[in-house]
Amino acid sequence: MKTITATEFDKKFDDGEDVSEYFDWANARRINWEHELVELELPKEELAELDAEAARLNTSRHRLVSLWIRERLQQAPKPAA
Repeated sequence: MKTITATEFDKKFDDGEDVSEYFDWANARRINWEHELVELELPKEELAELDAEAARLNTSRHRLVSLWIRERLQQAPKPAA
């Protein structure tokens, strides 16, 4: 793995250069990336509307539902500590 300064890295990145050689991919990990499969039942009409909206946004049904849930949870009032 090569090393460079943050300024050099930023310039390369901003110029669209491949900066992957500066990452330690052997130790890369995703933070908070645990998943659990859930099942969702919808009427066919709603599923068709969901698929149409996903197509309009050029995304998948799965990503759209995940995005909507994430947005709604971020809007929800947070409980007092």
